[in-house]
Amino acid sequence: MESFFHSVKLDSGLCVGCTNCVKRCPTAAIRVQDGKAHILRELCIDCGQCIYICPHHAKSAVVDHLADANRFRYTIALPAPSLYGQFHHLTDPAPVIRGLYGLGFDAVYEVARGAEAVTRLTQQYLDEKKLPLPVISCACPVVVRLIRTRFPNLTGNILPILPPVEVAARLAKQDFCRKTGCRPEEVGTVFLSPCPAKSTASRDPLGFDKSEVDIVVSIKDIYPALLAAMKRDDLPEAGPLSGSLGVGWGLSGGEAAGLSGITVLAADGIENIIRVLEDLEDEKITDVDFVELSACAGGCVGGILTVENPFLARTRLQKIQGHLSPEAQPPEVTDERLMLFDHPIKFCEVLSLARDLTTAMELLARVDEIEQDLYGMDCGACGAPSCRALATDIALGRAAVEDCIYIQRERHTAKP
Repeated sequence: MESFFHSVKLDSGLCVGCTNCVKRCPTAAIRVQDGKAHILRELCIDCGQCIYICPHHAKSAVVDHLADANRFRYTIALPAPSLYGQFHHLTDPAPVIRGLYGLGFDAVYEVARGAEAVTRLTQQYLDEKKLPLPVISCACPVVVRLIRTRFPNLTGNILPILPPVEVAARLAKQDFCRKTGCRPEEVGTVFLSPCPAKSTASRDPLGFDKSEVDIVVSIKDIYPALLAAMKRDDLPEAGPLSGSLGVGWGLSGGEAAGLSGITVLAADGIENIIRVLEDLEDEKITDVDFVELSACAGGCVGGILTVENPFLARTRLQKIQGHLSPEAQPPEVTDERLMLFDHPIKFCEVLSLARDLTTAMELLARVDEIEQDLYGMDCGACGAPSCRALATDIALGRAAVEDCIYIQRERHTAKP
């Protein structure tokens, strides 16, 4: 079975085995055994829901520190559109961009500009009917990994264009090296991320061989220093180069808003996108050309590594959009291949009970048999998210029937 890099980690010392994360995990990737939570790495998609729900802070994101960028001679900040929604009284991104220069970055390249380039190429592909419908956006790495491990019939519908942050990183390095004459290996790109999944995507990319995003720092970690830098009055003017369409990618529906002449569907929140993907795979949704899915509620402004209330951040981002032209200065892309996948995303089976089909069928029958003997309460008290999950664990030797508290009670009361 293929191994994955994960940007969600668990501190067992802080875990009290409360099962909150077990019930919230959308892929049933967490179990509580011996009083501690355990993550089934092959099922985890790094959505970060367990980080959000854990009251004991036992889950955290694996991201870089800003000091990690010191290994590069030059650094370029890649601010996510959702970053702009974290600050009061902004009418455009200019103060944030100046603040990033104040932190010592040699250049700032907005991810919103990469988003605008992706929008134009997506529109072109849709107009030329180059892609099977409905096309599913690849902007959210949680969605891509979810499809790859759970929805085999939809992998061919994933948009084969790199996500905006990757496009921005490539264009930023290309532009900076052309202007300064430096070598690409001297330049480090630093993405200011709203979610841990972006950290996963930079270390373990899907669809392309190597990410040009060198450092991933959470918005939450850089926020205090950036807020202080934005208050400095000795920084030169540095206006935004992106427009309202690119900035809108920080909101659910923002990507689809930049496309025209097609029928679009936008959904956010992990439970909602799973429902949409199930309906797509079952062909219940057939009259849609483009599907935009965001694992975080409200889009990237709802990422767990942000600072502000996502609803307030959404309002602020919409206000900023209202003060920007649609596209302020479109980035120059001389080679379309710079923005495309290196290879298609292939389904990766992680849910099979065994590699051998005969053994897998026998185990499946065993799971069905065990589940019939359970109570169907899906209470989570056993440490598994559902009776079906417990039955699977029992069949695989990872749990015992006695882990069910109702069976324990039944056997206890039956004793003479």
